[in-house]
Amino acid sequence: MPDPGEILIIDFPGAVGVKRRPAVVVSTSLYHTHRPDVIVGLLTTKVKVATAPTDHVLLDWAKAGLHKPTAFRSYLATVDRASAVHVGRLSDRDWQSIQACLVRALAFPPPGP
Repeated sequence: MPDPGEILIIDFPGAVGVKRRPAVVVSTSLYHTHRPDVIVGLLTTKVKVATAPTDHVLLDWAKAGLHKPTAFRSYLATVDRASAVHVGRLSDRDWQSIQACLVRALAFPPPGP
C-alpha cells in the first residue's frame, strides 16, 4: 500500500481528459485499509504557475525521483492504486510544506499546540 508522501505515476483525471503524470499520496494507511483507491495531489513541472498559497515548489524534487523541477498544486483526485507506479518519496521538508498547503486548502483546522 502506498504511504502518505510517496510519489506515484498515475492516470490523473483533469478538466479535459486523463493524463499520465506524477502525483503525491495524501491519503492515510487507515483510508487504504478500507478503500481500493488512493487520494493524490497533482504534481506539475509548470512551476511558474504554482504561485497560490496552496501550492508548493518542491525543494528536493531530484531526490524524490523526479526528472524536472516540480511543484505541488492542491488539486486532488482519487485513483485506482492498482495502476499506480511507485517513483519515490518526498523529503520531510517538502512533505511538511505540502501538508501545510492542504490545511490551507481544505476546511480543516490547523493542528493545535
